Amino acid sequence: MDDDFEFPAANNDAEMAMGDDDMDLPAGNSILKVGEEKDIGSGLKKKLLKEGDGWEKPSSGDEVEVHYVGTLLDGTQFDSSRDRGTPFKFKLGQGQVIKGWDEGIKTMKKGEKALFTIPPELAYGESGSPPTIPSNATLQFEVELLSWISVKDICQDGGIFKKITLQFEVELLAWIIKYEARLEDGTLVSKSEGVEFTVNDGYFCPALSKAVKTMKKGEKVLLTVKPQYGFGENGREATGDECDVPPNATIHINLELVSWKTVSEITSDKKVLKKILKEGEGYEKPNDGAIVQVNLIGKLQDGTVFVKKGYDEEPPFEFKVDEEQVIEGLDRAVKTMKKGEIALLTVQPEYAFGPSESPQELAAVPGNSTVYYEVEMVSFVKEKESWDMSTPEKIEAAGKKKDEGNALFKTGKYERASKRYEKAVKLIEYDSSFGEDEKQQAKLLKVSCNLNNAACKLKLKDYKEAVKLCTKVLEIESQNVKALYRRAQAYIHLVDLDLAELDIKKALEIDPDNRDVKLEYKVLKEKVKEYNRKDAQFYGNIFAKMLGQPKSADADAKNETVPMTIDSKA
Repeated sequence: MDDDFEFPAANNDAEMAMGDDDMDLPAGNSILKVGEEKDIGSGLKKKLLKEGDGWEKPSSGDEVEVHYVGTLLDGTQFDSSRDRGTPFKFKLGQGQVIKGWDEGIKTMKKGEKALFTIPPELAYGESGSPPTIPSNATLQFEVELLSWISVKDICQDGGIFKKITLQFEVELLAWIIKYEARLEDGTLVSKSEGVEFTVNDGYFCPALSKAVKTMKKGEKVLLTVKPQYGFGENGREATGDECDVPPNATIHINLELVSWKTVSEITSDKKVLKKILKEGEGYEKPNDGAIVQVNLIGKLQDGTVFVKKGYDEEPPFEFKVDEEQVIEGLDRAVKTMKKGEIALLTVQPEYAFGPSESPQELAAVPGNSTVYYEVEMVSFVKEKESWDMSTPEKIEAAGKKKDEGNALFKTGKYERASKRYEKAVKLIEYDSSFGEDEKQQAKLLKVSCNLNNAACKLKLKDYKEAVKLCTKVLEIESQNVKALYRRAQAYIHLVDLDLAELDIKKALEIDPDNRDVKLEYKVLKEKVKEYNRKDAQFYGNIFAKMLGQPKSADADAKNETVPMTIDSKA
């Protein structure tokens, strides 16, 4: 028996019993999806613009840091921390801001961006805030929660306050531990001088994942683990150098938390993961269009290096984000990195080189390979944000984004084209400060980009979003034939045939000779016939059953669907 790792006395180190009821941390599923809006109480509406990280949210008394842009419902901007270039800080729930803010921001997660529509009674009420905010004004605030510092009243009497200056999400950590596990008679079962695992993956027995969540870096504990958190009624057979564990055995584990590394899910399907090896500086990260400089090493699962850049006196590797200059997994991951950060990326084939072999700088990457990158973010220059632009710059940038979207559309890259059109519209969304000529230019760009984006959504089969985009165009130009035509196409796929017919008839009233609209009308008529035929068969079969007669011979016949013609002019 190996005796070189002494069990500490219970009165010298912490002793923890695993087996009594304990409470897991909440999983934290997001209530809203991006783009969805919901009344969160008292008429306060929240629209999610960007998902946050983790599951934790600030509490009353916490010191929060946000960026915001405040507008009236007509789009008139009255305040912006972004224009000032400095985030706004305040204590949540202490009446330092309007009630709508206190209520809304406590629903947000770190990094989340949301649009709050705040009724007068939760804002400035009947008095308003002259001269910028009129009486009984409903306000809209686009808010990004950058960070917060938790402040806890330890004794619940105001006597001791604890300010939490570092907080992390335990589910997204790779824990590094040392441990030694023994049976009650002292038999050594398992031992490691350093092993790394995540809470979700677990290691050795369930007790380790639960215990590390309660520990501090460098802490040592003695765990007394009951069977339900060990190996249960079945025990465990001996494996390699490790002894077997009898059924219903209590285990004593001497555990030390050496350190941890942060693990992030870059994609929602968990096929791109990032483990932070060294934290970066500040909170700024690259955006789409940013120029980044990185040092990187790419490896296969067997350790073969297929690319190495920025080492051996070679300058850092430079590329532009969201321009397909690198694999998608790397492109997405660098947008989550801070300057000076070093991270290990795990990228599955769907976000790497796909099913085919891909020759690289130092070695070929076989098809369907998961690849690994160690990346150091040396520096980056963000693409200029709208709040840093003058009005002419916004219009020029929106025009460029539209042109980029058009080029991507023509090559069949509809998702990326859609993002370009969305960015273009966002640049000129708030035009209250524009001159008359500039407003007209912005209007034309909005119409064009929303129409082209609707064409993207049709290609991507996101018909509901296509309807919304066309409706936005028709709110500006009620006689726009393309918007009516594309909205009708979307309605047909959503089987809103009456609405589709209204749009097509209106389009033909405006432009009776439009060939595309006429063809779509034929498609609609065929769809109506198809559904009428199916309805007749359905009710006919019901009556036949009621009368005890066999169903019609063609009741199960499959009807061919007429292919939809989609306008791809961008």
